[in-house]
Amino acid sequence: MTHLSVEMLAADAAEPITTAGHAQLGIAVLAGIAVIVLLITKFKLHAFLALIIGSLVLGAVAGAPLDKTITSFSAGLGTTVAGTGVLIALGAVLGRLLADSGGADQIVDTILAKASRKAMPWAMVLIAGIVGLPIFFEVGIVLLIPVVLLVAKRGNFSLMRIGIPALAGLSVMHGLIPPHPGPLVAIDAVGANLGVTLALGVVVAIPTMIIAGPVFSRYAARWVDIQPPENLVPERTSDDLEKRPGFGITVATVLLPVVMMLAKALVDIVADNPEHTVQRVFDVVGSPLIALLTAVLVAMFTLGRAAGFTRGRIAATVEKSLGPIAGVLLIVGAGGGFKQTLVDAGVGQMILDISKGWNISTLLLAWLIAVTIRLATGSATVATISAAGLVAPLAAEMSTPHAALLVLAIGSGSLFFSHVNDAGFWLVKEYFGMNVGQTLKTWSVMETLISVVGIVCVLLLSLVL
Repeated sequence: MTHLSVEMLAADAAEPITTAGHAQLGIAVLAGIAVIVLLITKFKLHAFLALIIGSLVLGAVAGAPLDKTITSFSAGLGTTVAGTGVLIALGAVLGRLLADSGGADQIVDTILAKASRKAMPWAMVLIAGIVGLPIFFEVGIVLLIPVVLLVAKRGNFSLMRIGIPALAGLSVMHGLIPPHPGPLVAIDAVGANLGVTLALGVVVAIPTMIIAGPVFSRYAARWVDIQPPENLVPERTSDDLEKRPGFGITVATVLLPVVMMLAKALVDIVADNPEHTVQRVFDVVGSPLIALLTAVLVAMFTLGRAAGFTRGRIAATVEKSLGPIAGVLLIVGAGGGFKQTLVDAGVGQMILDISKGWNISTLLLAWLIAVTIRLATGSATVATISAAGLVAPLAAEMSTPHAALLVLAIGSGSLFFSHVNDAGFWLVKEYFGMNVGQTLKTWSVMETLISVVGIVCVLLLSLVL
């Protein structure tokens, strides 16, 4: 297991925008985060605006000149959007094609048709894991809510017995597995190998989804025994379609970018020669941009054309997918700006200085930082981006597997205890017709389980890699 050592040096070569002492920097960080939390929760300000203001407050309290703070924030925003913006857009297009073509419904219906009553929670976590691979958490919830409510109603299940596994599958994918925005940004920030991170992420995700999903749902159903709210059952996307793509081709399309990225990781391990022709080819084929772009182009035929879509309908679907992600892109970009302001203010170096004498796992420290930011801001993506920027210097001397585990530790921490400052908390509450207390007992506890089981799995893997 990698531990902090006095010899570790910060990898970030940028000059600090302030020479404030540790105490002042600590107060600045707390002030910046407090402002973000207050603006989002109390004044209901959009997270994009709150992150901008929080970054300016952070710089001001740290004693940095305003122009340098603005430059740091803008540089962080630009770098983050440049690195992940196209990938987020491609993921949104793939998710919309999956939904509108009826491919998501085909996956759901096929698995449910073969699942017994006893196996239904396990079927739900499997469905959520597959559907949640290429799409955002919020989109996944919207896709799966009709299925969750219908299955619970028709099978006379407690809503929690069916809903918790679905939420667990979506949440784990969102926090740990690229091409979701948080993991992608963290991979870039710490210089981890995407394929290795993806492979180890799957290893961590499977036991995490099982424990936080089907296993925990037994207890959640006892604590909160509610039935599906009648007025919240929406119509399914594919009900108006004359035909839809088959199960096999839909799953193959969804898994195509994952297979391409894993293939690159495997070739990197086997060839171990950056100049080798085969490795250079797979470096291109397995890059996130090419993998997702390929999947989108393939999906236009395997999903869109299979559902009977005309070229105009496919073009309209693609266009329709891009509008809703504007807010996501801005929040992710602003999260990167806040992260860069933290780093340029010298907070990363401050953490290194303070933690030099600690006998604590680097992975555990990264998890704790992500947990703190998650609790404060309510955003898993902001927590991942900010924590990755702060602990990036710790990855300088790490091996490839341990750098990947650092990303997964951050991702696990970013999911800790969702509560009232998290948009996902309110989304789940309203869709499932629960009150705040019931949502805390189920959704919030489930998120905490995912976070804790995730870091335990990461630490165990670090002992053998």
